[in-house]
Amino acid sequence: MVEGTEGSHHKEGSTKMTDITTIAAGIDVAKAKLDVAIDGCNQRFEVVNAPAGFRDLAGLLRRHKVSRIGIEATGGYERDVVTHLRQHGFAVVVLQPIQVRAFAQFVLCRAKSDRIDAGLIAACAAYRGTLREAPDPRLPPLADLLTFIEQIEEDIACNKVRLEHARNPDQRRFLAADVKRLAKRRTKMLAKLATTLRAADDLARRLDLVVTIEGIGERTALALIIRMPELGRLTREEAACLAGVAPFVHDSGERKGERHIAGGRARLRKSVYAAALPAAFFHNHQLGALYRRLTAAGKPHKLALIACARKLIIYANTVLARGTPWVETNATP
Repeated sequence: MVEGTEGSHHKEGSTKMTDITTIAAGIDVAKAKLDVAIDGCNQRFEVVNAPAGFRDLAGLLRRHKVSRIGIEATGGYERDVVTHLRQHGFAVVVLQPIQVRAFAQFVLCRAKSDRIDAGLIAACAAYRGTLREAPDPRLPPLADLLTFIEQIEEDIACNKVRLEHARNPDQRRFLAADVKRLAKRRTKMLAKLATTLRAADDLARRLDLVVTIEGIGERTALALIIRMPELGRLTREEAACLAGVAPFVHDSGERKGERHIAGGRARLRKSVYAAALPAAFFHNHQLGALYRRLTAAGKPHKLALIACARKLIIYANTVLARGTPWVETNATP
């Protein structure tokens, strides 16, 4: 059931934009409920964050002729409603919290509540430029399984650290058994993930192309295909930026600041960074030459590895764009 209330008027927090023609809705997501605002409308609505609420929400949005919906990412509570709305033909923009906060600062909105946030999200979505296409619906379940595997790997690493410092024989036996058990589970889940992905011919083809790159094994290739489906349709700069390995300038006036990476997809960056060291040291001659050149010029080890990780992303983007296996002599410099 949809509950409607009159929105409070806050001059400082008003998000009414007279030059916006897109009818946009904003949804502030909580575990149990969804607060809904339609840009330009003072009334606010509330539905439960459950299938019954999603059906009511879809009807409400159609009645108001909403053409775009903004939803703030909330750690997973938004996924079901996003899926439902996209399946019913709505254009949904998933906004990062930093985008909504920055928009609130832009319109000088200091007040905060679920209803105010819903209005901000609606206005932010309406102001958004070109929308990206909706993600491949086959990928979210694969991403969930990949996240589970990554969490197992994190548990293995934690238990190995505990094992190094444990002195009690019983504790050491327990930790060693736990590491062995988790390693078996990781292997099983990784095989399941690869099999599931390869059931789709187009995804299998993309995976096979990426694993031809020296230094990228199946584990890293799975992360690239699942977490970065845009690969092959991006410029090298865009690919590096999405992966979070692009150095950003930090200059002002005569000041020349250090370059730092920022943003991007954290789990993907972690996977590619982990692959960069063995790739540069043992498998990929071009990356090895790049690493040695940078360190010989006085660059720190970590900076050189990030540069190698960036090259791996660029190589993967190149082979998918060309549709041909990676060849070292023809690799993008």
